[in-house]
Amino acid sequence: MDGNGRWASLKRKPRVYGHVKGTKVAKQIITDCSRLGIKHLTLYAFSTENWFRPQAEVSFLMNILRRYLKRETSNLIKENIKFSIIGDMNRLPKDVVETVKESMLATSHCTGLHLVFAISYGSQQEITQAAKNLGKALLDGNLKLDEVTPEVFNRFLSSYPTPAPDLIIRTSGEKRLSNFLLWQAAYSEFYFTDKLWPDFTKDDLMQALDSFSLRKRRFGGVSENLENSLELNSGSNEVATH
Repeated sequence: MDGNGRWASLKRKPRVYGHVKGTKVAKQIITDCSRLGIKHLTLYAFSTENWFRPQAEVSFLMNILRRYLKRETSNLIKENIKFSIIGDMNRLPKDVVETVKESMLATSHCTGLHLVFAISYGSQQEITQAAKNLGKALLDGNLKLDEVTPEVFNRFLSSYPTPAPDLIIRTSGEKRLSNFLLWQAAYSEFYFTDKLWPDFTKDDLMQALDSFSLRKRRFGGVSENLENSLELNSGSNEVATH
């Protein structure tokens, strides 16, 4: 994910080589999180900005997603992992949408880790759409203005009802959110690593979790440690270079 292209370049390989390796890493991290008892894991797989990459690379990434779900859905069920996505599905190829829906339906009964892929996702776009939907609810009389609160607005986000992330991990040395869960990250903890995504391992994951466990979370008030969700930001809005 974040750093796939750079990783491939360092090995004098085409960018797609990095995406293939990144997918293998994602598969392992998903398994690790499931077995660690983490309840929610969000992977930023493809941003709205990624549509501006070369068409060949976009097509390759869509094909990786489709093949991954075709191949791994049975394993997700075996591991009791529920799968869903956030993002603009209207922009995805028809065969990808069909595969996504099949995987979501097949894993809907699972009660373990909730795995969320952020695909064709941008947080500004998500917030804008939520505002439009909230406005429509007001105009239709389904909601009163004095009833609008942050909690109510949250219900109009595509990520609802997934809880806000406790921890956001950002790989490849970048230190920004890159249009990822802007509303939801209000009180999230952040962990930055210089590791490129294809080099990210369970040891790196454990270092991030260990760092998180030592932090005092106050949310503007008293300290509280929450460990029920984890978000991995792949920061996939890097500019395409060849």
